Formats: sequence, structure tokens, C-alpha cells
Amino acid sequence: MRDVTARVAVLASGAGTNLQALLDDPVVGPWVVLVISDRTRARALDRARSRSVEAVYVDPAAFGDRAAFDHALVEMLRDRAIDLVVLAGYMRIVGPELVGAFPDRILNVHPALLPAFPGTSAVADALAWGVKVTGVTVHLVDEEVDHGPVVLQEAIEVRPDEDPDALEERIHEVEHRLLPAAVRALGEGRLVVEGRIVRVVQAVPR
Repeated sequence: MRDVTARVAVLASGAGTNLQALLDDPVVGPWVVLVISDRTRARALDRARSRSVEAVYVDPAAFGDRAAFDHALVEMLRDRAIDLVVLAGYMRIVGPELVGAFPDRILNVHPALLPAFPGTSAVADALAWGVKVTGVTVHLVDEEVDHGPVVLQEAIEVRPDEDPDALEERIHEVEHRLLPAAVRALGEGRLVVEGRIVRVVQAVPR
């Protein structure tokens, strides 16, 4: 039987490399009990099944609007007693009902140093802007896109004449380190949130 402390659900739309990093983490891996995707052929679902983690496809087209879709997700998460939600390459905007159901308990990983370059084309946008430094942000999710309080960040120097694929590969390497670390800190109760300021502490606050 899996030794679970925090019960984590991961929402993913694509290949699931960040999900794989979570599953491979010796602490976080056993916490992941549910993977949900809005795409029926998402590789993330296969990665979950290969680890005997429940994998569920939820078709957005089966619902009248985004609010109804989000409501279905919240019901599914509550039915499974989920503690924390992780967005790992999830390409849909999270609605207010889901955010409200898990306040300060939803993490997202973003391939830029927020607040710079929000949105789905962050890597290409950073290169087009000509920045010398970009990076990775893990943040708590609020009702605005790529806006919530920053938990962890790491800078990456942009190399001269670097193409988007090469930069994205280096960004993924950082994501695969930062996201499990942030999930572990949140699951262990080591995040102290004071407005927009988040501190990661070594011991659980009393």
C-alpha cells in the first residue's frame, strides 16, 4: 500500500514531464494519488497509469461552460479528499470555484520569471524581447492568470542566438527541480504566506 501523507492531484494537458518529476521524487511521488487531464491523449495520463495512479480524462466539451467544468473538477477533488492541487502544464484557466476550494493550496509552474512574460508563449516571448535572463517561477494560484504569490524562482541566462527549443529544454530541467521542492514544502506545511510574500521555512511553523 502507498504511504501517503499529503494527497496531491495533478492537472496536466500534455506530455507530463513535470508530472514525471513529481512521480520520481522520493517524497512527493507517493503523495500523487490523482492525475486529471482535459485532453484524452495526454501522455500525462499514461505516466500516471504506469505508476498505478488514478488517471482521469475530463472532457471540457461535455459541460455547458467553464464554470460547470470547474465545478466538476472540484467535486472530483473533494470526493478523493485531495489536499493539494498542482498545475503541471495545464493549459486551461483555473476558475474561481476551484481557487476558492483550495486557497493557497494550488501550485503552478511557469517558464519565466513572473511577473514578466505571463501566458502560454513565455519562452518565445522572452526571446523575442531580447532578454538576457529568464527563468522559472513556481507560484500559488489565485483568480488571475500567472499572478499568485511567488514560492520559488530560479534565473537562467539566455545564450546568444539560442533557439526556443534549446532554451525550453534548459527551462524544463529547472522546472523539474523546483516544482517537487515547492510541492514538498507546501505538503509539509513549510510555506508561510503573508500577502504576496511567501517564505519557505525549514521547520513547520507553530
